[in-house]
Amino acid sequence: MDASSAAMMTFGVASLLISWVLLLIVAWKEDYAWGLCAVLLPPFAYLYGLFRLDKAGQALLVALVGWILIGLAA
Repeated sequence: MDASSAAMMTFGVASLLISWVLLLIVAWKEDYAWGLCAVLLPPFAYLYGLFRLDKAGQALLVALVGWILIGLAA
């Protein structure tokens, strides 16, 4: 793995982590139960984001950028 692939992979994973934190913040503001599910089961955070695109659309966009960076690094 060369340096550019490693950098894209690192930024992609960091982007996914940031998007999950953004989804946690939105979920906790919405409802205690969604926030708790998002903490304990991270895929539910993204499921919540898909159902509430009006509030969590930005976090899903950050996650999409992260997946694109990871895909380009592979």
